Amino acid sequence: MIALRVRNLHVYRLEIPLRLRFEHAAATRGTSDPVIVRVTAAAPYAHHVGFGETLARPYVTGESADTVIEDVTTVFAPRLSAFAPRSFAETLDFLETLPTQIGGRVVTAARAAVELALLDLCGRVFRRRAADIAGWLGLPGFVPLGCIAQARYSGIVLGRTRAAVSAMLRAQRLYGLRDFKLKVGTPGWEERLTWAAGTLRHGLARGSVTLRVDANGAWSLEQALRALPLLERARVCAIEQPLSESADDDLPELARHTTCALIADESLLTQDDADRLIRGGGVRVFNVRIAKNGGLLPALRIARRALAAGLDVQLGCLVGETSILTAAGIAFLELCPRVRFVEGAFGTRFLRRDVVRRSIRFGWAGRIRPRPGFGLGVEVDQAAIDSLAVDRVRSLSL
Repeated sequence: MIALRVRNLHVYRLEIPLRLRFEHAAATRGTSDPVIVRVTAAAPYAHHVGFGETLARPYVTGESADTVIEDVTTVFAPRLSAFAPRSFAETLDFLETLPTQIGGRVVTAARAAVELALLDLCGRVFRRRAADIAGWLGLPGFVPLGCIAQARYSGIVLGRTRAAVSAMLRAQRLYGLRDFKLKVGTPGWEERLTWAAGTLRHGLARGSVTLRVDANGAWSLEQALRALPLLERARVCAIEQPLSESADDDLPELARHTTCALIADESLLTQDDADRLIRGGGVRVFNVRIAKNGGLLPALRIARRALAAGLDVQLGCLVGETSILTAAGIAFLELCPRVRFVEGAFGTRFLRRDVVRRSIRFGWAGRIRPRPGFGLGVEVDQAAIDSLAVDRVRSLSL
C-alpha cells in the first residue's frame, strides 16, 4: 500500500458564543475558544481530510490558544515529515512518539489537537474507527464496547437564585439525568449547594442521584476542612481538585477527614503525574480530559493506570468543547471498561453553533451511542469553521 503523507496543515482559532455563562474559581466564560487542526492527505489520498480539536487553559496546562497554535506549527508540524504510515497500526506507532512535554514545558493541549487530526485522517484512509485502537493498545480490559452501554453523562448546577437552580435541576431530572456537578470556591457557592441538595434531596437519600463539587484548586487544606461539614450534610459524594496542584502532598490528610472521594484534575496532566498521585495516596478518582491529557492515547493510558491501582475514572470535558472532542470522548467510552462519571456531549445545548453537520448531544438519561463511520465519525462543516475563525488562519504546506 502507498504510504500516507500529509500535504497541508491548517490551524484555526475559533470564537463560539455560549448559550449560558459559566463561572468557577479559576475563570468566567461566555464564549468558547477551541483550536481546530485540519490535515489534508497528499495524493493518492488527497480527497481525505482529518480534524482535531483542543481547548487550552493557562490555569490547567499552562497553555493558551496562542501557544497551542505556535506549538502546532513549530513543534509538531515539522515532525510530520517522518509521518508515512502504510497501515492504521503504523499510524498509532507514530502517534505514540508525539511528546507531551518539550523542554519541561507541558504541551498536552497542542498534542491533543494534532493527535486527533491524524487519527481522524488515518481512520478515514485505512477505514478504521477511532475505537479500533483497542487491539493495538494491548491494555488489559480495554476492549471494544468498553463501558459505553452503562455510561451516563452528567448534568450541571447553574443559577444565581434558588428558583433558577431548582428549575434547571428539575428539568435535567425530568430528562433522566442522575449525576450532577456544582462549582464551589466562588462567592455564594454555599447557598447554591444548599439549594441544589434541597432540590435533589429524595434522590440523594435513595442513592439514585449523585452530587459532586469542583473547587478548581481554590481551597487551602484549612479551607477544605472547614467546608467538609456542609459538603457532607449535602450528601456530596466527591470533591474535584479541592486543593491547588502545589498542595498535592496534603491530599492524604484531607482524605482522612472525609468520606467524599477526592478527584484529581488540574494535578493530573501526564502519565508521570498519574504515577505520582497513585504513590502519594488520597485521590480516589482521576478526571481524564482528552484535551488536557494530550489526546485519546495518553488519556486511555492514564485511565489504565487508575483502574489498575483500584481507583475510579471520570471522563471530564472543558467548557465549550465542540462535537469533535465529544466524538473522541465517545471513543474513550468504547474502550475504557469502567467510568464513574462522564461529562460533556452538550453540543448546541450550550454552543450557539457547532462545527459539525449534526451536533452530538447525549440522549435521554445521559445515554450516548457509538459513532458510525471511520475516523472520529463526525462530518465537519468547513463553512462553520471559516465563519467562526478569528485571527489569521495558520496554513502550512508539507
